[in-house]
Amino acid sequence: MPSAAPASRPGAGPDSAPLIEAVERLFRAFDRHLAVRLWDGRTLLLGRGPPPAEPAPFTLVCHTPNVVRSLLGGGDPLRLADAYFRGDLDIEGDFFAALALKDHVQVLRLPWQDRWRVLLTTLRLRSAAAFDEARASLLAPPVQAHSKAENRDAIGFHYDVSNDFYRLWLDERMVYSCAYFERPDLTLEDAQRAKLEHICRKLQLAPGERLLDVGCGWGALVIHAAQHHGVTAHGITLSERQLQEARERIQAAGLSDRVTVELRDYRDLPREPGYDKVSSIGMFEHVGLKNLPVYFETLYRQLRPGGLLLNHGITHYVEGWDKTVSTEFINRYVFPDGQLDTVGNIQRHMERADFELLDVEAWRPHYAKTLRHWVARLEANHARALAHVSEATWRVWRLYMAACALEFESGDIGVYQLLAARRVPGGTPIPMTRGHMYPG
Repeated sequence: MPSAAPASRPGAGPDSAPLIEAVERLFRAFDRHLAVRLWDGRTLLLGRGPPPAEPAPFTLVCHTPNVVRSLLGGGDPLRLADAYFRGDLDIEGDFFAALALKDHVQVLRLPWQDRWRVLLTTLRLRSAAAFDEARASLLAPPVQAHSKAENRDAIGFHYDVSNDFYRLWLDERMVYSCAYFERPDLTLEDAQRAKLEHICRKLQLAPGERLLDVGCGWGALVIHAAQHHGVTAHGITLSERQLQEARERIQAAGLSDRVTVELRDYRDLPREPGYDKVSSIGMFEHVGLKNLPVYFETLYRQLRPGGLLLNHGITHYVEGWDKTVSTEFINRYVFPDGQLDTVGNIQRHMERADFELLDVEAWRPHYAKTLRHWVARLEANHARALAHVSEATWRVWRLYMAACALEFESGDIGVYQLLAARRVPGGTPIPMTRGHMYPG
């Protein structure tokens, strides 16, 4: 039985009955069990079937009746996420299990009469919240044309958060892309180092070669490639903060004579070939679907004949970037310029740019595991993170990364490494096996 609450609590008393009834009706058909703690202190155990013997895996804590209005949608299924970011809603218990509500909330329906009663009740309780500046500050700048200016602003929105914030939950090298778990028990640090080494082996880096890293982040790959494979490396980024950190790390590693980084859009790279190998790790999601031909043609021009490209990026299992709850969330709050394509379309774009495809490798389980590591670290460093970002921003990152982990686990999104070569007359020399990619 729900416990009674003092009448002085917000929303307590008979006037809130339509809201409580709406909550019960909304979650009665949820195929799992959950607890909902209301603004008046009482707790409802909801879900399909008889109450379980074990406690519900998670509790939705509704601090205000406005959460019920968020659940009713109003044409925007992300209103519930907004309520979480504002602090109107909290989640206790298994955060990942709570995200299963996404599919349920998308199909919630109540008759218009019930929606009207809920609206009148929240207004009568004087708790209706308008769109506020705190939410507005979280929204990403709109990207439509994927112009250089739009992409620069979008990268700044995502990556020019304090480096110290990223440092709290990334590995020590600050690698912000999928790790490579050669064994399930690897630490995040070891898995990220394994990823860097795997990339270098795939590219068959040799001393004296020139490597271009497009979207170099904080410099982890260019530093690793120079230290362990003797190459001269150059990286480009659109983030001022990444550039500053990367230069400091290069100098600290004593590699300033062989490793350089600069602020540059890939479209502004020289037109003549100057590199033996090119890498693009977790960057091409920002390019935009309409710009993929230009992107691959540009990378092709950077390579000497026979040179290799490794393109590592996230994919979608359906063509186009249709508007869904997931895509809308990513573009609204996290990657305003993010667009994903199918791995098949990406391969076609590469071949149209005259690349010869040599190897395709799926990394989907690795990214799911990477994201769970990041979420655990972010949660463990909650208090320290608030010295660098707001509570609302911390919540956006927590929800974004947890939701992405589930998307990778379900197969809704994937991640692939595609290795290709700039064609040469007579064919690119190709190793007979993948043995060179693996140590030992």
